[in-house]
Amino acid sequence: MAKPNYQYEKRQRDMAKKLKKEEKARQKLADKASGDTGTDAPDVTPASDDGAATAPDSESTPDA
Repeated sequence: MAKPNYQYEKRQRDMAKKLKKEEKARQKLADKASGDTGTDAPDVTPASDDGAATAPDSESTPDA
C-alpha cells in the first residue's frame, strides 16, 4: 500500500487558503470602490451618546 503524500495535501490546503484570502481582498476592494458601507457600520449614532451628553448638565445644576 502506498503511503500518503502529506506535503501534497498541505500544499493544496495552503493554495486554497491563499485563493480564499485573495478573493476576500478583491471583494473588499470592489465594495470600497462601489461606495458600499455594508450593514456593519451604520451611519446612525447610538442612543447612549445622547444620554452621556445630558448627564453632565443634570449634575451641574445647583441644589441650593
